Amino acid sequence: MNRFEAYVSLNTVRGIGSTRLKRLLEVFGTPENILKTSSRHLAIVLGVGEKIALKVSSLKEKDLQRELSLAKKLNLKIVTLEDEDYPKNLKYIPDPPIVLYVKGDIQREDALAVAIVGSRRATFYGLTQAERFSSELSERGFTIVSGLARGIDTCAHKGALKRKGRTLAIMGSGFNHIYPKENRGLADEISKSGAVISEFSLDTPPLKENFPCRNRLISGLSLGVLVAEAAQTSGALITADFALEQGREVFALPGKIDSHNSVGTLSLIKEGAKLVSCVDDILEELNIETGLRQENPRQVRRQINPGLKEAEHLIYGLISNERILLDDLVEKTNMDISKISDILLRLQIKKLVQQLPGKQFVRMNAA
Repeated sequence: MNRFEAYVSLNTVRGIGSTRLKRLLEVFGTPENILKTSSRHLAIVLGVGEKIALKVSSLKEKDLQRELSLAKKLNLKIVTLEDEDYPKNLKYIPDPPIVLYVKGDIQREDALAVAIVGSRRATFYGLTQAERFSSELSERGFTIVSGLARGIDTCAHKGALKRKGRTLAIMGSGFNHIYPKENRGLADEISKSGAVISEFSLDTPPLKENFPCRNRLISGLSLGVLVAEAAQTSGALITADFALEQGREVFALPGKIDSHNSVGTLSLIKEGAKLVSCVDDILEELNIETGLRQENPRQVRRQINPGLKEAEHLIYGLISNERILLDDLVEKTNMDISKISDILLRLQIKKLVQQLPGKQFVRMNAA
């Protein structure tokens, strides 16, 4: 079994998650070594336990081959964290998924992305605004990220598709259980002009505990998260929390003060989220100026505002014509690695900085 197959095999273990898998890799070095280790030794790793250890030690080659065969039949690409085409936005979040299943394709231009999330039981106002912002952002060259759920998510995806834009749908289940069922057709449509993505193995059902995991990917793939409408207990607020943890921007639409579906968004605004009423508010906060999409939606013109925020100035000032490691930037600034990674992504979009192999960075004119 090679390294790629070992990663896929481990990812089929229900409940292992990227955090446990990362801990196992820290102890045993490679996915192949994990599979060769006895359950007794696996179980003593912090957070793993006997139940997960037994599942890992009982993995069978035939189960792996079934997973790979079915993925091929479904026309899915499987990407691991070590692959070159792993999404750059996700790579440096605190808890990146080790394995991704992708139907469609993730392109470099998808680094310029905004997530739009909100209530499943949205009002007409929320649905209308979600589609409006999605369409207008798409026209400006942004990829729209959302979670394929009913309500706001569905309108976010459709708004991008109506403008022939790109959209990424992140699932909280495996591809054998696309959820909700009524969005299977939408998922197929998205895969033709974007991608449907899951970190879960193919047979994983849409369990309640999967959706917070999915939400961290929605924010992680984006420069910022727009919460269009959310009640006090909406899962969209979890996505906003992840966005803050990952160093992303959080935007919220104001709603009626007496509406149940506005309690969450109004709370976000009170806590410091950017209140937005038009797309330009988002562009201003992201400090990005974009051109409209051309007749061919694949040909997107982007003009990046040369003005930099204070934190961007700090990081850019530390990068010169000589290569510098990501770890060195963390050490020099004492900033969180996810925040620095987000800033580096912005600088790359602005064509000021280029990433080189080995997590090294250099000014664009020196590359």
